[in-house]
Amino acid sequence: MEPSATPGPQMGVPTEGREQSPEPPDYEDEFLRYLWRDYLYPKQYEWVLIAAYVAVFFVALVGNTLVCLAVWRNHHMRTVTNYFIVNLSLADVLVTAICLPASLLVDITESWLFGHALCKVIPYLQAVSVSVAVLTLSFIALDRWYAICHPLLFKSTARRARGSILGIWAVSLAVMVPQAAVMECTSVLPELANRTRLFSVCDERWADDLYPKIYHSCFFIVTYLAPLGLMAMAYFQIFRKLWGRQIPGTTSALVRNWKRPSVQLEDQGQGLGAEPQPRARAFLAE
Repeated sequence: MEPSATPGPQMGVPTEGREQSPEPPDYEDEFLRYLWRDYLYPKQYEWVLIAAYVAVFFVALVGNTLVCLAVWRNHHMRTVTNYFIVNLSLADVLVTAICLPASLLVDITESWLFGHALCKVIPYLQAVSVSVAVLTLSFIALDRWYAICHPLLFKSTARRARGSILGIWAVSLAVMVPQAAVMECTSVLPELANRTRLFSVCDERWADDLYPKIYHSCFFIVTYLAPLGLMAMAYFQIFRKLWGRQIPGTTSALVRNWKRPSVQLEDQGQGLGAEPQPRARAFLAE
């Protein structure tokens, strides 16, 4: 009798109760976990940096907000200088609320995590706030120069101060448009671009190498060199004006203070025969 043929398990045919082979590990996920654990997670010194950023954030936000509220609620504080100081505070609030958190995350993770749209918006607002702060300081110096060196030439009013502030913001918003146009978000690891935003970089992309040199040179002149020269000349002339002239009221106050001792010396001279009068009168003559 021929043995009955019993079909045994064949290669490649799954059978019941047979264990499936484990799936191959996802090397991309393993790589991302490695990056987070050993590279992106904050180190000890980075926690110190985080604490410093948080302290600066709250101090700057609360302090500048209180300055704005103080001028807004007290009408007697709405002077020309205080209007410009409020404008400085608004620029600082803009940097603190929008740019500071993004800068902290970029410093810690070394990646841009906010996408393409914010890659254009945040650097643009940061450049605008810098321009507003610098131009405001320049207008403060110019206002003080007019008030001290040429008090009758230009009358500074709160209305003109508000107009100057609007002009500062308009110029800053217009001049910094190229900053938003050239910012692009790219990934250092293109194969992981669809999986994660880690190692994405927000940086300038120019069509020609000559353009960034021209732009950054103009940026340096407009936001640093020209305002620095203007403020240096204004405050130097203010210093010369105040240093070279006697403060009004000083001579009359000095004479009033020395009248009483001189009268006493005359009375004493008449009684004792002393002669302190010429010295006192000589001092008054000087």
